[in-house]
Amino acid sequence: MYLSGEFPDKEATARALLDLRAEGFESDALDVFSDKPLDLPPTVLNRPSHMSFIVVVSAITFGLLVIGFVYFTQYNYPLITGGMPLFSFWATGVIFYELTMFGAIVTTFFWFLIESGLLRRGRRAPTPKIESGAICVRVRCRSDQADSVGLNLKSAGAKNVRSVGDAA
Repeated sequence: MYLSGEFPDKEATARALLDLRAEGFESDALDVFSDKPLDLPPTVLNRPSHMSFIVVVSAITFGLLVIGFVYFTQYNYPLITGGMPLFSFWATGVIFYELTMFGAIVTTFFWFLIESGLLRRGRRAPTPKIESGAICVRVRCRSDQADSVGLNLKSAGAKNVRSVGDAA
C-alpha cells in the first residue's frame, strides 16, 4: 500500500524522509513530489547514480567494436587502392569518433530511462495531484506498517496523510 503526506516546507519533508530512512525504509520506497524544484540535502534521499560509469564503459566498448569493424572491413574486403595506403587515420577517425559518441549517447538515453523509473510500468501508484507550494511524500509500505508510517509523517509535520493505492 502507499501512504501519502503533504508537507508545507522542505525542512519538514527532509525530517520525515530521514525518520522514515531511520525506521528502515529504503530510498526506492520513498517518492517526493513538488510543483517546484526541491533542493534536499544529499543524505536525505541517497539514490546513487551509476550513469557516468555505465556511459564511459559503453563508450569504450563501442569504440573497440568500431575499431574492430573498421579493421575487419579494411583488411578482409578485397580493395584496390591504387598504391594508396589501406588505412588512413583521417578517413577512419571520423567513423571512430562518431560511432563511439553514438554508443555513449544511446546508452545515456536508455540508462536515464532505467534510473528514472520511466520503464517500470505498473509498479508505482499514479502521480498525486499537488497543490501549489505543497510537497508530497509517498511511502510504499506493508499494511502492518501503515500506522507507524502515518504517525511518522504526522509527527514530522504532514498536513494530511492518506492511503493512495495498493502496492501490489
